[in-house]
Amino acid sequence: MSNITAWVHYVWTTKKRKPLMTKDIRQDIFDHIRENAKAKNIYIDFINGYTEHVHVLISMKANYNFGEIAQLIKGESSFWINKNKLTPQNFEWQRRYWAVSIGLSEVNRIRNYIKGQEEHHRTKNFNEELDEFIEKYGLERFSEDD
Repeated sequence: MSNITAWVHYVWTTKKRKPLMTKDIRQDIFDHIRENAKAKNIYIDFINGYTEHVHVLISMKANYNFGEIAQLIKGESSFWINKNKLTPQNFEWQRRYWAVSIGLSEVNRIRNYIKGQEEHHRTKNFNEELDEFIEKYGLERFSEDD
C-alpha cells in the first residue's frame, strides 16, 4: 500500500456568518471537532478560529477526499453543538467551505497563522482575511447564504 500525506488548510464559517462561537465555548467546539476527527481517522494538526469561522490544518491520508472530511467534521460538530445547547439559537455551519493544499514547506507558517487567529482578528475582520485568502489562492467568493 502506498504512503500518502497531503496537507490541507480548510476554512468554513457559521451559517450567515453569525458570531456564535463566543470565547467561552470556542475551545470546547475545537476540542470536540478534534476528538471526533480522530475517531474517524482524520488527523487534525491544528484548529482555531474566531466567532464566525474556523481554520483547520489537516494531514490527509488516502482514506477520505476533501468533501468527505468537511462533511464528517462539520455535520457531526453542528449536531453536537445543538445537542449540548452551546449557543442560544440553532447552530449551523455554512454549507460551503474553502480548502487549499499546502506544501510541506508551508506547514509551520500555516500552523502559526491558525494559532494566532484571536490576535489576528483584533485588527482585521473576517471579510478582510477572506479577501486575502481568496486572492492568494485564487479561490471563489460565495455569499454568506451558500
